[in-house]
Amino acid sequence: MTSLTARPRRPRPWLRATGVLLLLALAFTLGLLWPTLHRPALKLGQDAAYPDARATTRWSEQDGGVIDIRPVGTPATRLLVLYPGGLVRPQAYEWLGTALAPWGVQTVIVRFPLDLAVTGIGRADSVIRHYAQGRPVYLAGHSLGGAMAAQYLSSHPGTVQGLILMGAYPAGNVTLSGQKTLRVLDLMGEHDTVADPADVKDGLTRLPAGTRLVTVRGSVHAFFGRYGPQNGDGVPTVTRATAETQIVQNIRDFITRR
Repeated sequence: MTSLTARPRRPRPWLRATGVLLLLALAFTLGLLWPTLHRPALKLGQDAAYPDARATTRWSEQDGGVIDIRPVGTPATRLLVLYPGGLVRPQAYEWLGTALAPWGVQTVIVRFPLDLAVTGIGRADSVIRHYAQGRPVYLAGHSLGGAMAAQYLSSHPGTVQGLILMGAYPAGNVTLSGQKTLRVLDLMGEHDTVADPADVKDGLTRLPAGTRLVTVRGSVHAFFGRYGPQNGDGVPTVTRATAETQIVQNIRDFITRR
């Protein structure tokens, strides 16, 4: 009697091909998502210098993580809470807090999960409670951070003295036009093609009537933060230092105005 040994079944060719395609699709998806999921290290002080400015900077895990920038030799009489742009590390705005410190401004830059302000629109609540200490509070935001700052204020009227938008505008379903006591400074880069000037101007219809729109001459979207060039942005016609001087002067005058 002859015994028969069963042959191992070979994978069918279409199954192997499908497996390879799935692996390739997974690798491609991970490649696309990696810059978002893997955020660069948060390092303070590497790109925050500003002429004649003196400030102390520290990282705090308080309220989900913030960069706290305080004046040196000058009392901190005002608080600025800042929402970074989408996928921009918070230290990219450390320069601005350093520049404003000599005028008595304490700047608290909020860190968001995945560096997206949409993941924590209401973070200003706990930050203001912890840091305001009875002082006037201003809320600022760049790009997506500005849109989310406006959205926060749409449901929290009277929370702050002023809003500062940098290359940003309220979303189409958000309006602050009824908040007549809210002061707003709207900074627009002359050659910004990320936050298109036409969209920024259209956003004025959803802001209080007294909103001040200022064009930062020669500037682009990426000049509001120190994070390098940005895809889809325009071409600047001034140096970054020249643009930063305009930004600082306008924000300083807006915050310190009595």
